[in-house]
Amino acid sequence: MIAGEFSQAAPISQTIFFRIDRRLQMADPALTDQWKETVRENIRNGAELNVAFLLMNVLAATIACYGLFANSPAVVIGAMIVAMLLGPIAGVALSLVDADTRLLLQSLFTLLVGTIGVMLTAFIIGFLHRGIPITNEIMARTAPNLMDLMVALAGGAAGAYASVSPRLSVALVGVAIATALVPPLCSACILFAHGEIDLGLNALLLTFTNMVAIQFACSAVFWVTGFRRIASFSGLSLLTFLKRNVVSIVILLGLGFMLTNSLHETVTRQLFETSTRFTLKQDIDTSVGSHLADVRFETIPGKATPGTTIVRALVRGPQPPTAAQVAAMEAKLPSPPGKTAIELRIRFVETSVINRDGPLYKDVKFGIHE
Repeated sequence: MIAGEFSQAAPISQTIFFRIDRRLQMADPALTDQWKETVRENIRNGAELNVAFLLMNVLAATIACYGLFANSPAVVIGAMIVAMLLGPIAGVALSLVDADTRLLLQSLFTLLVGTIGVMLTAFIIGFLHRGIPITNEIMARTAPNLMDLMVALAGGAAGAYASVSPRLSVALVGVAIATALVPPLCSACILFAHGEIDLGLNALLLTFTNMVAIQFACSAVFWVTGFRRIASFSGLSLLTFLKRNVVSIVILLGLGFMLTNSLHETVTRQLFETSTRFTLKQDIDTSVGSHLADVRFETIPGKATPGTTIVRALVRGPQPPTAAQVAAMEAKLPSPPGKTAIELRIRFVETSVINRDGPLYKDVKFGIHE
């Protein structure tokens, strides 16, 4: 069959992606059939369950847990050098493109065992160190949103293309992707060990989101680059590809909707907190000798009402504000998200400022401006 006959007989989507496949091979001549078989073999090997796979993931979980406890991003990222969860995810992706049921079941089983190994390791470490407080590195993985989904999709695509191209190192990309898998898994189990079930489930949701997004992105890259187990001129159609990935697509759509709402809530909350800090700072820092040291937020749910958002402000200065002044500052604050009521509570710490002539601002009342 000549190229002209192929373009007329084949579906439009099939023709388009056949041309993409050919252009990718022209841009990277190393993407030959022989090399594709080598890549397939490498992915199959990476999806095997063996002692090395289990050991490396347990070690990665151990390092990641202590990196999370130490609140050290460098240690958390460094722990991923030994993580191996990308292998079975790539195996699932390739099996869906190749319609290889055996590889699919093997990869899913390996991924499940590896995930359980990481979770058990993290839970044991978290249980043994329940006295260590929850750090920012752990909390950072308890609020998944749409941006996390987009990062996982891009990371999965990068990892898949690195694995099919002999010009790129899949090891470095695998390390980057692993940071989206093992740390949230470890964070979830540490939180479970501390009794923080809701936060742990959020971290677990982030891990699941990353796994599904990475798998789908890998499948898409494998398909576009010609890993279809069918002769080039009768390549896998777009409709067939979508059917084989329908579970991933449905999950991604559901996660996308849910995480979009989460992102909107997060942005709304951050805007409210930023505006509140700015408003309080304007009133407090301009008062002679006074200083806004910290602002914290707490939402108390109500039974029949949306609840109350409590703004706790730490103020240092020579004289405390009066109740009327607190009420006036509260009236200037923006409305909190969720239609909750707002209440300003100021914790005042008396502070003396002394220079060579003696105490300053000793008799200055709060609210006096220079």
